[in-house]
Amino acid sequence: MTTSSAPVPPAPSAKKQSSTFITIFIFLFAMFILFDQDLRFGLGQLIGYALDPLIGFGGSSPVLTLMLAGIVMTGLTTLLRHFFTDYVAQAQSQTVVSAFNKELRQARLENNLYKIKKLSEQQNQILQKSMEMSTTQMKLMPVMMLIIIPIFAWVSVFIAGLPPGTAIVNVPWAEAVDLNASTVLPHWILLYSLISIPFAQLLNRTLRYYSFRKKLQELEAGA
Repeated sequence: MTTSSAPVPPAPSAKKQSSTFITIFIFLFAMFILFDQDLRFGLGQLIGYALDPLIGFGGSSPVLTLMLAGIVMTGLTTLLRHFFTDYVAQAQSQTVVSAFNKELRQARLENNLYKIKKLSEQQNQILQKSMEMSTTQMKLMPVMMLIIIPIFAWVSVFIAGLPPGTAIVNVPWAEAVDLNASTVLPHWILLYSLISIPFAQLLNRTLRYYSFRKKLQELEAGA
């Protein structure tokens, strides 16, 4: 008597294994830099040879330096994500998943066993397509970390090395804020995030708008 065995999943390709190894290596490297002060300081000094003359201003305008550093970092990472993201396919995937979940919830509320069975059979396929979009974004993370970590390390070294009194700045909601002091997080990180996050959102929405507009123009031209 013969017994059928379950199909053996194919072994991961060498290319996929190499990509996974690189991703893990870069994440570990990023963690070392974030938590190792000496390594972060050394990397910050190295990047400073390029950024100090460009946006350091001799330490005289730390807020402007933070603003420009945030724009450079978020601009590069947002553009990188833009060129490797199919916004139309992403929107279609989100719409399909949302509609599928709605149908499945409705079938369960109605206790429609036949419909639940049919939808459950399609669930893996729907989730797989959604995961493919997420996987593409995850593959970009190591490259983005190679942009974020060096700039972040340089800003940390730059702020810590400001002359006495220069790190005290005025912001719209407070006066005499010490960038090297902390309130939950160092003040320079809070200010840096306040500048970079809105800029990243604005740039991302602008790029999405032009991507969808270009796609609509192509569809209209084809019609």
